[in-house]
Amino acid sequence: MDFDSVSPDIDESRRANETPEQLVLRLAQEKAREVAKTHSGLIIGSDQVATLGDEILTKPNNHENAVKQLKQSSGNSVIFLTSLALLDTDSNTIDTHVEKTKVVFKVLSAQQIENYLQKEKPYHCAGSFKSEALGVSLLERIEGNDPNALIGLPLIQLIKMLENQGVDVLAQGAHSKN
Repeated sequence: MDFDSVSPDIDESRRANETPEQLVLRLAQEKAREVAKTHSGLIIGSDQVATLGDEILTKPNNHENAVKQLKQSSGNSVIFLTSLALLDTDSNTIDTHVEKTKVVFKVLSAQQIENYLQKEKPYHCAGSFKSEALGVSLLERIEGNDPNALIGLPLIQLIKMLENQGVDVLAQGAHSKN
């Protein structure tokens, strides 16, 4: 399917008393609505947060924070919440979903963490982790409904949402059924 990729500039700060699920859902919707200011049709917004217990593991932005996050994650379960918002600008309706993926980390040594960070540099990834690359070596297991959600876009759910809008992704050229 043909599409444009746009990175909207929105404030991603967490609001007071906002749960991680509320945060990630709001951000996906705000991203879609921001893109709708310059684009029309079906617009997909998405966001992801990682949580360890009650704490949100943000993008570390530097090596020191990434080391801290991976030490915290070592031997623990981290929940990745990946949101989808499908905005139809013609009807001004929006369909939303949050996909939950549990990632169980191996017990990691300081050297393993350092080696991983030197090779991957995941400083702009939630929780200092990229499953689509060497990060998978940090894991004991992944529990969830869609492996794509961990990478950042729950494709199984997105296809269902597109089908609800009359888009058959398996049709030649992926044209609308309408």
